[in-house]
Amino acid sequence: MKKFLALFLVLALMVPCFAMAEAVNPDDIADTVTSADGKYEIAFVTDVGQLKDKSFNQGTWNGVKAYAAANGKTYKYYQPANGDAATDDDRYDAMKAACEAGAKVVVCAGFMQGTALAQAAAEYPEVKFVFIDGWAFDGLNNVAGIAFKEEQCGYFAGYAVVMDGFTKLGFSGGGGGTNPACARYGYGFVQGAEAAAKVKGVDVEVRYSWQYGAAFSASPELQTMISGWYETGTEIVFACGGSMFSSIAAAASANDAFVVGVDVDQSGESETVVTSAMKGLSAATEWAVAKVFEGTFDEIGGKATSLGVAENAVGLPTETWGLETYTVAEYEQLFADVLAGTVVIDGTDLFNDEIAKVEFEKVTVKYE
Repeated sequence: MKKFLALFLVLALMVPCFAMAEAVNPDDIADTVTSADGKYEIAFVTDVGQLKDKSFNQGTWNGVKAYAAANGKTYKYYQPANGDAATDDDRYDAMKAACEAGAKVVVCAGFMQGTALAQAAAEYPEVKFVFIDGWAFDGLNNVAGIAFKEEQCGYFAGYAVVMDGFTKLGFSGGGGGTNPACARYGYGFVQGAEAAAKVKGVDVEVRYSWQYGAAFSASPELQTMISGWYETGTEIVFACGGSMFSSIAAAASANDAFVVGVDVDQSGESETVVTSAMKGLSAATEWAVAKVFEGTFDEIGGKATSLGVAENAVGLPTETWGLETYTVAEYEQLFADVLAGTVVIDGTDLFNDEIAKVEFEKVTVKYE
């Protein structure tokens, strides 16, 4: 598998390759540093939720810290005012503060940053902006939109858990049904479950909901809902929404049930985690920031970059494999099949209740 990937990437030449594991423990890198001149070269503006959410924010922040620490750069994070109720003005104020503090590059996490980022990038054309889970803007060549093919790692997770024997699944998504990344994760998860169900000749049920996920936050209401799922037969839930993970993992723990993590390997956060649908947030952020200081940002500036299996930027964690009957070798073969194009995954963004309108042969989606 590794030799196959290496050969493919050599032939691809300019295609970036991202390792899913980090060589340096990001927890060993300080979250705050003091700049002698009060200027901070690299800035990170958080999405909703906490900086240390064990998921999207933290994965992106780890990439900022890793590059800065390895290259002697100053760095600082900015959390928009009003927390989960932050407005576009709050996000813009955070970006403006970063630019005024000397940032040469501002990394912004999450699709909610779009309106504020467009304003800030236009007003500070000398500053480069890396928009994680974002897109490009016409006329703004100082913005690099970096997105991921979440449908691919969602597919891997759905396929894996059904092959491992789970038939009563759940998906609890963040963003209230309007987040493109979560929409791709969810649809991919169901597609993977469908494919595995056909292989095994079993019927699968997926309870699917965006409730209590608009702000990507943990909440008693979310924990109560997921507990109700587990109590009525659901065996494993894909916790697809940052800090929502803690509520879902708590519900799983109380019911001797299981969880699929998201964005990063979350197996260390709870014994309930069987696997995680990962994307290379840290490595992709580090790669994009490096282009600013290497003078090659024009390769990605003003463009939308989407990273997936071809760049080794999505996948399941193999070093902490928690599946019992589905093997790493079987997963690596599936990865190779997706890479070769013999397995095709639909990357359509299905928002709100659109997943319930898709016809599946072996999967029944119960939208709630």
